[in-house]
Parts: sequence; C-alpha cells; structure tokens
Amino acid sequence: MQVKHFPGLSAYEPLFEEMRRFTEQRHDDTEDQIWQVEHLPVYTLGQAGKPEHILNANNIPVIRTNRGGQVTYHGPGQVVLYPLINLHRAHLFVREYVNVLEEAIIQTLTQFGITTAQRKEGAPGVYVPMPEGDLAKIAALGVKVSNGCTYHGLALNVAMDLSPFYGINPCGYAGLRTVDMRTMGVQAEWQEVADVLTQKLMLILPQHHSN
Repeated sequence: MQVKHFPGLSAYEPLFEEMRRFTEQRHDDTEDQIWQVEHLPVYTLGQAGKPEHILNANNIPVIRTNRGGQVTYHGPGQVVLYPLINLHRAHLFVREYVNVLEEAIIQTLTQFGITTAQRKEGAPGVYVPMPEGDLAKIAALGVKVSNGCTYHGLALNVAMDLSPFYGINPCGYAGLRTVDMRTMGVQAEWQEVADVLTQKLMLILPQHHSN
C-alpha cells in the first residue's frame, strides 16, 4: 500500500481527474494507494446530487463529480483521504468497504479522545452526539467504484471554518449540523490526524498489499 501526500492546499478538479485516470489505467497487480489531501474551498455535488441542496454558494466553486452522495464541502482544516483500492483483491463488497471507512474514522476519533463517534442508520458518515441531544456530522463519505476499484473517499473535519456548511444541506439533509474535532475540544495538527487515519485504514483493510 502506497501513501501519497499532496502538500499545501490542492484544487479539486485536477485531483479528481488524476484519480479517475489512475483508476482507469490500473491493472490487476497495480499497488493500492491512499492519497492525503487538503483542499481549497469547494462544494462538490455527487452523481445524483440535487442543485437545490446548495442554498448559498457565496463565491465557493461548485463542481459536479461522479461519486455517490449529495453535496458536501471541502476546505482547509479538513483531512481528505482518497483510498484507491482494488475491492476484488481485498475481498470486499462496497457496503463492507463503506463500513471499513467509517470504522477507521471512529477509531481515529477515539484515539484523539472523542469516544462517542458513531454511525447513523441509512446516512453514511460518522456523527457525534451534541449536548442539545442531536447528532452532528464530523466526517463524510463519498465513493465511486469502477471495474471493482475505488476512488473518492472520506473527509474528516479537524479544525475548519465551518460556516460554508451553512450554505448547503450537508449530504442532502436540511438542518444537519456539522462539527469538527476542534469543536469537540481536540487540538490536533492536520498531518497528525491524516497519518493516524491512514494507519487505521491500512490496519483494517484486509492485508492483500503484497502484489
């Protein structure tokens, strides 16, 4: 498994094209990769994403993409991982793969002291309970599978300006609250969180990395 870090803030579209190109060109013996990315501000609409879920883009670019899910926001202070995984080789179905991504996020948050992170039935991603009693989203998922290989991935909010989330119905849910690790009382560096999340994911994925 190769880990690739993109330094600085990355524009979304060039990486999207690079992911797609890598996935289209890979062979059965191509080594799986995990890309660590921090994006410039962008809203992305999933394949079936409805534009009405964008309430106020406020000069943030809106890009249509081919992942699953509705609309989400990427920006500084958010760890984005793009796992480029051959699911056939890992003996994983898509639903199992989504569970793997969620489990890696939950284990990462637990390591940083957020022990209440949880899944939500029918709504992929990871959530944390708030004092008011509602669940707030701290991590989002969006996956595309082509010829049994994944791209796109997950986004974990570390220390962000959360205001752009108010410009959308996050993941298509009106009124869904979005939080980051800092809101939950955790002070952590972006790279530290990215590395822990990458390690957790590599440990949970079946060990089929020697090609």
